Amino acid sequence: MTVQPVRYFGDPVLRERATEVTTFDKELRTLVADLQETMVEQGGAGLAAPQIGVGLRAFVFRATGLEGELVEGHMINPEWTVLDDTEQIGPEGCLSIPGFRWDCRRYDHVVARGWDLHGEPQEIEGTSMLARAIQHETDHLDGVLFLDKLDAATRKEAMAAIRQADWFDPAAPPRVKASPHAPAGAGAGPVNPLFGGVRTS
Repeated sequence: MTVQPVRYFGDPVLRERATEVTTFDKELRTLVADLQETMVEQGGAGLAAPQIGVGLRAFVFRATGLEGELVEGHMINPEWTVLDDTEQIGPEGCLSIPGFRWDCRRYDHVVARGWDLHGEPQEIEGTSMLARAIQHETDHLDGVLFLDKLDAATRKEAMAAIRQADWFDPAAPPRVKASPHAPAGAGAGPVNPLFGGVRTS
């Protein structure tokens, strides 16, 4: 396990859609171990592979679960489904945008489905912080940052603050893009045939 440098907002890798994992091998196990080590060292609730420069659909998480317990794990090739229309609005941050948090709207109760390191299917149900982490990290795999989900006024404020940050590189101009997922409260997304036709968002 090795702590890896985290890529910051403005790095092009954060805006690219990550590739599906097709080989469940030692390299994948090393990637997940590095993600876990880096997440813990940075004090994050989750970390996706693109945040350390690897364009694969994998993330790790460490957040409070349904009963308030700390839940840790990983997810390969994840999809998530809304379990009810309840929403949460609260401060959200990102290890790739260090030092900042802004209120972001998310679904409050979701289930993620994907695979483990051995290619076995797994399912994780989450609410509150775990639900937020699942949505946030899956967004990373689609090249989406939580800034893209902020309302226009807050996004403008956020961009102005980021441009003043000591870590920001003006030579790598940031892009804000539309999320491929339906925003909270806007209904379910397309049918996902991998999981028996459940809808993902």
